[in-house]
This record gives sequence, C-alpha cells and structure tokens, in this order.
Amino acid sequence: MLPSWLDFEGYGPRLLSGAELTIELALLAMIIALLLGLLTASAKLSSVALLRWLATLYTTLIRGVPDLVLMMLLFYGGQVLLNDFTNVLANVTHGSINIYINFNAFLAGVVTIGFIVGAYMGESFRGAFQAVDKGQLEAALSFGMSPFKAFLRIRFPLMMRHALPAISNNWMVLLKMTALVSLIGLSDMVFVGNEATRATHHPFYFFIPVALGYLIIAIISELGFLWARKRFNAGVQEERD
Repeated sequence: MLPSWLDFEGYGPRLLSGAELTIELALLAMIIALLLGLLTASAKLSSVALLRWLATLYTTLIRGVPDLVLMMLLFYGGQVLLNDFTNVLANVTHGSINIYINFNAFLAGVVTIGFIVGAYMGESFRGAFQAVDKGQLEAALSFGMSPFKAFLRIRFPLMMRHALPAISNNWMVLLKMTALVSLIGLSDMVFVGNEATRATHHPFYFFIPVALGYLIIAIISELGFLWARKRFNAGVQEERD
C-alpha cells in the first residue's frame, strides 16, 4: 500500500511500474547501443573498405531518419518480417520448425533505441580509440601479449577513459528517448501520465512527478558515471590550467 501522497488518485502504482519499465528499457537498449558502438567504431577503423562503408551507411541512416519514424517502422514492420522469416523456416524444414515470435512494443522500443544510440556510440568509441597512444599497445604486444589480451587489458581501459564523458551524454539522450515508446502503446511513465491527465484534466499533477522521475534517474546515473570516471582515471594526473 502506497502512502497517500504517492497515490496520485489511484495512478501511483502504475506510475511506479512505468518507472521500472523505463529503467529496464533503457538498460537493455544501452547494452545493445554499447555493442553496436564498439562494432561500428571497429568497422570505421578497419582496413577493410566494405566494413568502413557499411559503418558509414549505418551512421548516415541514423542521422538522416527521425527516431520516431524508425520506431514506428520497426514496431509495425518488425512483426511482418518475423512472420515472413518463420514461414520460410517452416517451409524449408517441412514444418519441423514452426515457431511464432511476438515482436511486441517493449522489444521494438529496446531494439530501436539501441539501434539509434549505437550509431552515436560508434562515433564516441572511434574518437576514443584514436586518442589512445599506439605506443602502449605496441609495447604490450612486444611483451608477448596476444592481440585480444592487449585490447582487453591495455587498449580498452585507456579507451574508456576518453569515451566515458561521451557515453554519459549518450545515456542521458537514450534515457529521454525512452519516452517515445509511449506512442506505440507501452505503459511507461509518460503513457500513464498522459492517460491520467486525459481522465482527470490535471496535467501538472501527473507530468511534474513524471519529469521528477526522469530527473532522479538521471541524477543517480550521473553519480554512477562520476564513480566510473574516477575508477578509469585512477593513477592519471589531470591537466590543470
């Protein structure tokens, strides 16, 4: 049972559930964005022209198409594509593999937001990789480290020191972008706040708490990134004017 000041005319529990859904959506989308960002940055720095071309096409597409259009396209078209794929799979296997995958609003939101922010993460990681002194990586290889071990223990930590400020900014953008899922019917904080406002005609009473909810998540996130920056900057003397 919620205290009376958190009840919000009966919408309090749904607002809290919407906040929980927003956090889950943002975290899963962030994982996708980080993976796509690393892949995109690696492709743009690759010596293979095809990989560089594909990465450039990806980032250009994201910059040129509105976020809401991509979300609508994936939400309404994703189920059609999955149905076509499973039908082909069933025909090829003569019915031995006959599955149905539900491409719901939550999955559409996670994939779309992760796909969009992944392009910006790619640019952030690319700049961070280029900021790492190549001499340190060469020294690690000369001491007998494998390329993967040198990347994991030398290049990645050094890269993260440069990338964290941009990752923090991209996370904040991603967090606010989650509000778009309300337009495809997902019951996040914005969706519940809009529904409550239409029913009671009290917009400030519901949307101010929604705004405060996003602000609280952002502040906690910023504290987490501050800790991470101190962790990756350990042993590094900051330049002072």
